[in-house]
Amino acid sequence: MLASEQFAPGLIHIVSIQARWPHPAEADKLTPTMSDQPPSPPPQAPAKPAQSSFARRMILTWFGCGRSPFAPGTVGSLGALPFAWIILDLDGPTGLLMMAGLLFICGWLCAEMDMPGHDSDPSWIVVDEVVGMWIAAAAAPLSLLWFAVAFLLFRFFDILKPWPVGWADRKVGGGMGVMLDDVFAGLYAATIILVARLAL
Repeated sequence: MLASEQFAPGLIHIVSIQARWPHPAEADKLTPTMSDQPPSPPPQAPAKPAQSSFARRMILTWFGCGRSPFAPGTVGSLGALPFAWIILDLDGPTGLLMMAGLLFICGWLCAEMDMPGHDSDPSWIVVDEVVGMWIAAAAAPLSLLWFAVAFLLFRFFDILKPWPVGWADRKVGGGMGVMLDDVFAGLYAATIILVARLAL
């Protein structure tokens, strides 16, 4: 037997193995690259705490008064009276006006966060009525009769909207517009109460 005939079976075996083994260029194609990997999802922004939104809504609706299906502004104004009575009894008119100023800022910021860029005045936001009612009540003595007068006068000017109440309601947008018209209505009511007290 010739030597070539002895090595023929082994040579055929090696050729068959090389035929099954992929070429280096083809092996690179089979190896997954970074571009072949599915894209990772973009990072999500952390969700805002639910407590923050709930607290804002409690302030804007004045503990749910603004959710009343009937006359939420009137309900919010009535809801302001017990707090006004307590603050007026403890700290007097100056304390009540200071609290009205703080609530004005708080309501303005909360309204801006819940309705950024909007110039409307949603009916469920009644913290503005609370601020206006406190301004009116600060001019009144600690009396149920005078508190009733302050309430009626404030609601009258808030609904009638003489200038600048109507101007603030129509022209001033965002959270400032929500709050400012009721401040003017409260000032109207407080002025009349002070004049009436001087005249009596």
